Amino acid sequence: MGVTSMVLGVGEAGGFPGGIKAVAEWFPKKERAFATGLFNAGTNIGAIVTPLIVPGLVLAFGWQMAFVITGALGLIWLPIWLLVYRRPREQKKLSATELAYIEQDPADVVEKVKWTKLLTVKETWAYALGKFLIDPIWWMFLFWLPDFLGKTYGLDLKTFGPPLVAIYLLSDIGSVGGGWLSSRFMHGGMSINKARKITMLICALCAVPVAFAAEASNLWLAVGIIGLATAAHQGFSANLYALPGDVFPRSAVGSVVGIGGMLGAIGGMAMAKYAGYVLEKIGTYTPIFIVAASAYLIALLVIHLITPKYELAKV
Repeated sequence: MGVTSMVLGVGEAGGFPGGIKAVAEWFPKKERAFATGLFNAGTNIGAIVTPLIVPGLVLAFGWQMAFVITGALGLIWLPIWLLVYRRPREQKKLSATELAYIEQDPADVVEKVKWTKLLTVKETWAYALGKFLIDPIWWMFLFWLPDFLGKTYGLDLKTFGPPLVAIYLLSDIGSVGGGWLSSRFMHGGMSINKARKITMLICALCAVPVAFAAEASNLWLAVGIIGLATAAHQGFSANLYALPGDVFPRSAVGSVVGIGGMLGAIGGMAMAKYAGYVLEKIGTYTPIFIVAASAYLIALLVIHLITPKYELAKV
């Protein structure tokens, strides 16, 4: 499974660094978390659609063809991106006022920053270690939720669709809401450091109840608790994704996001091993959900200790 995940990751790896860099190019700092939350919510639309259409594809054509069809659909966005996307100064329809709004933050370094240099900068590690701690939780939800719902509430391939849709709809709300909240704080005069971290703290606290998800008395109570945690993850993630654009020059944002994505993948592999071990030896999801409940508070603490203040990285 690890090898398969690595191969899939090769194709997926460029998406989020490209998306975060586009946000950094097109939005001032006070709007970036909200913009990130909006595009990150798009990933949840895929997660919502998947449990609705993939079971039908598997039953009709077999699991191999389900991979082929969904993989082919993933190629549709590439030509659209190449045809449509342009940097602000390359977009002829952009007015001078709009361009000034986009570029309202102080000008940053134009030269390309080597990724080896980025590894020596503390802000890179604040972001990357945050990803290392929270990405495995999201992957755990994506991978293990059908198994949890099946073992705990007797759901199967035909019936776990509605609960998963509900969970990922809540995730979308959290993604947009978390990005909006820190932007709202900044519009109200709060510093970028305080706005981001207060929003991440709120999201981290909202994830704590998931520690009790395995003890929920009924399916929809469990769905509500887990949905709150996934919403909290997406809100936290929207603000964490904004960190590279907040402190790095635009030319370095994609590389920093890529480094963070690599550490997140390593954390995901560790989480997969841990979850498998717990389920084999203990047979309950409670220890896994306890880790999920605490990961965001730990991640915020690590980020704050490394970067007590959001300042421009010295690259």
